Amino acid sequence: MIKDRAIETLKLEAAAVENLIPRIDDDFVKAVEDILSCDGRIILTGMGKSGHIGRKIAATLASTGTPSFFLHPAEAYHGDLGMVTEKDIVIAISNSGESSEIVNILPIIRRIGAKIIAMSGKKNSSLGTNCDHFIDIGVEREACNLGLAPTSSTTATLAMGDAIAMALMDERKFTSQDFALFHPGGALGRKLLLTVGDVMHTGEENPLVKLGATAKDALFEMTAKGLGAVSVVDADGKFVGIVTDGIIRRALEKDKNFIDEPVEHIMFANALIIDAKKLAAEALSVMDKHKPRPVTVLPVVDKNKNVVGMIHLTDLLRKGIV
Repeated sequence: MIKDRAIETLKLEAAAVENLIPRIDDDFVKAVEDILSCDGRIILTGMGKSGHIGRKIAATLASTGTPSFFLHPAEAYHGDLGMVTEKDIVIAISNSGESSEIVNILPIIRRIGAKIIAMSGKKNSSLGTNCDHFIDIGVEREACNLGLAPTSSTTATLAMGDAIAMALMDERKFTSQDFALFHPGGALGRKLLLTVGDVMHTGEENPLVKLGATAKDALFEMTAKGLGAVSVVDADGKFVGIVTDGIIRRALEKDKNFIDEPVEHIMFANALIIDAKKLAAEALSVMDKHKPRPVTVLPVVDKNKNVVGMIHLTDLLRKGIV
């Protein structure tokens, strides 16, 4: 019985969403076009469960390039309508179209001059007849056996809100970089906003030796900076090679007297490098895909091949770039 009821609920709500498809009509398109051309904000309002859905729609719009916020209709009636300007668009949600808190503020919104988009199941309702655009979110029945708890109707409203948001995203040519800009604290934000320059070791922390320095000098510099590698530069500071702790170990196995030889005798000249402006995620990809085995450090150079820093795998992992 429990499983049967749960399955029936999901089927009813899935059907409610599917029934929305024919309702993506010319009025829906005009509503989206008005939002695109809006010079103000998009204000969602709704009472009770519709209000909770409105908050989510507002959050989705705001995070995908459409400035939006939620306005509680009861608070609006007691002063918060001052947040609404003639440049704004109000999306009012009420399944019945007769929620008193919504109906009460419609004349004031009209007087302010903001446009109204209704999301309702009743086109002939007070809300449906006092709007600029009507979006039908009506359902045949709620999943609730009593027909009382908003279930299918709230699911349909949420889905229609997502349809609006996704249509707007496409029209705005909204990219993953744009999305990351509004989510700087999330994993996507770190991957798409953090650059090599934000993470690399520079200045006194950047391990460097010049051509002509000995392998011993490179070893001391490597040990002092703790990155397991050192960039080799010419007299002008341009990158010519790298010496890693692995190179030192392999050289020791062959000849313990190599330590006083110039670094150019042991350095790897065709080393991987990266630009400071590249994304940190790209640095991780370069390290990981190196053959025959991944590397853990990358010298960072500018467009003229001047060495400006070094980035280590652990720096990326600490920043959550995985």
